[in-house]
Amino acid sequence: MPVHRSGTAAPARRRLFAGGTLLAALALLLTLPGAASAAGTATVPERGTARMGQGVIAHDGQGGTPSTGTSAVQTEGVDVASHQGNVAWPTLWNSGVKWAYVKATEGTYYKNTYFTQQYTGSYNVGMIRGTYHFATPDTTSGAAQANYFVDNGGGWSKDGRTLPGVLDIEWNPYGAQCYGKTQAAMVAWIRDFVNTYKARTGRDAVIYTATSWWKDCTGNNAGFGATNPLWVARYNTTVGELPAGWGVYTIWQYTSSGPTVGDHNHFNGALDRVVALANG
Repeated sequence: MPVHRSGTAAPARRRLFAGGTLLAALALLLTLPGAASAAGTATVPERGTARMGQGVIAHDGQGGTPSTGTSAVQTEGVDVASHQGNVAWPTLWNSGVKWAYVKATEGTYYKNTYFTQQYTGSYNVGMIRGTYHFATPDTTSGAAQANYFVDNGGGWSKDGRTLPGVLDIEWNPYGAQCYGKTQAAMVAWIRDFVNTYKARTGRDAVIYTATSWWKDCTGNNAGFGATNPLWVARYNTTVGELPAGWGVYTIWQYTSSGPTVGDHNHFNGALDRVVALANG
């Protein structure tokens, strides 16, 4: 007669239960913030680290650099953020760079930790300089971010050495490329920012963007070209198609791999036109 061993099935059930519990715990862990990054499956950067042109290569690619033999007069400039640390401003000045834009803020939660060295350092070597704000339209309103920008380095003065502030509006490095907004809502957000900035400073903000992002996220809105100078991003031999509403660009970011700091730009005109933009 077979003998029933009641203790054999129980340990097996306990092992199955324990295994199921462990799998459930792992599944929960992977849903927690930062877990995907820890697992090596995500590339979402830390808040505050976004920089001008961060998404250009991933979304638009890159080609060659513009020819130096162009007949149009261009004035070389750079844009910098905290990831570049202390910048070698005398080296840039001696290489022919005459103007600079420095990241001041992002959203309403971040201020550039290298702001003083970068903003004051560029001024001290003789450059005309200004500041930019990296927009995060999914966190707070356009007005709130414009005010935060002005209050933390984004102001303007008519001294011939200070350029108007820049709204850096481009791909979202932290999530959906259009920040979860409809095209109409994005246009309204941008309008809220630029209107508030002008009310605070008396200047129209420069808008930095890429044509493909502008098409996707604003529906290629043509309502800003008459007032806001365009800074367009395209890493190629020619500037290419511009966003609707702008017949010309004021600044062209043409590379993120230039000498000394990486992000190099052409201002569309001679140095006196840079001064004219500074003076308004």
